[in-house]
Amino acid sequence: MNADAKPRVTKARAPGSSWIVLVAIGAAVATTSMVVETIPAQAAGDDALLKNAQRVFKPLPKDAATAEFPTTPVRVELGRKLFFDPRISVDGTASCARCHQTALYGTDGLPPANGAFDKLNDRRAPTVLNAALQFKAHWRGDRENVEDQASRAPTGPASFGNPDNASAMAKVKAIPGYTELFQKAFPAEPDPVTIGNWGKAIGAYERTLITPARFDQYLAGNANALSGPERQGLRTFMDTGCSGCHNGVAVGGGMFQKFGVVEDYWKETGSKEIDKGRFDVTNNPADMYVFKAPGLRNVAMAPPYFHDGSVRTLPEAVRIMAKVQLGKALSDRDTNAIVTFLGSLTGKVPQNFAEAPVLPPAGFAPAAGADVRSAK
Repeated sequence: MNADAKPRVTKARAPGSSWIVLVAIGAAVATTSMVVETIPAQAAGDDALLKNAQRVFKPLPKDAATAEFPTTPVRVELGRKLFFDPRISVDGTASCARCHQTALYGTDGLPPANGAFDKLNDRRAPTVLNAALQFKAHWRGDRENVEDQASRAPTGPASFGNPDNASAMAKVKAIPGYTELFQKAFPAEPDPVTIGNWGKAIGAYERTLITPARFDQYLAGNANALSGPERQGLRTFMDTGCSGCHNGVAVGGGMFQKFGVVEDYWKETGSKEIDKGRFDVTNNPADMYVFKAPGLRNVAMAPPYFHDGSVRTLPEAVRIMAKVQLGKALSDRDTNAIVTFLGSLTGKVPQNFAEAPVLPPAGFAPAAGADVRSAK
């Protein structure tokens, strides 16, 4: 019994004082019993939460390599250099790293991304961190994987802006050192500097950009890896229904879903333009306003939110998702709880992404006929 809970005996020793002492002692014992009973109940609840979370989510692997797309050191080294090199773009300014910046957790912090000649992309650049774990690339899923995405970037009008793959690969070959790196990475090919190998090399590098967080320690069985408020936020996240789409190893990124199941998304986001989503890829009416449910790893570090960057803060994004997807009006308490949990998904930026590599030296040479001073 706590010393502060000890009964006090009066000097008068009035009749019945012993009864008062007994009552005080009984109250203290009862209080102690309640505490003892509450602790196991909380432990049982936390244990159930952990088991439920382990069924819904999975810890991050060390990398996203597959048998088809390995992360061999030579491929990763080449891909890392290509990822950071702007000289392959038509105006010498655009690289993968322009839209996927280290300081902004693999994003650029802009509503629409900017490419060569500052041409605006149609959508926000999603984070490149853990992106290889998602089942498709791009908001509309119009790229099969990170290799497919990388191989199409050199000719993307709002990306590198080259007129064709041949001119892009000619720029690669014109930089001393790259051909040798390609030969090491793809030794069985007589002319390995191809757009396909470009995609495989950058893809190999991106498959190493994995950011384990405290949530992974929690999923591995360490219940104390998350604070009490974070565990409550996880419980609220799951009870609200968020984990119906945001689950698995990437906490999302595993399915397509209509944005605005209950009501039109743009009425809540204030989007200036209504994006038809995957419909523009498939022309299937069932795909109207359908997007890939994004992975939520590092989401607290990667505003603005949604495909068009129309929402600036995470609490606002959480409220909107609950309303337009689940038809639920979250209280401030529940919103803050979910945001607190989402913070536990923030991992450390990999060292091979935190520092830019030294690139093979060569001055920028614009494409033949290109006027980099006036082109728009």
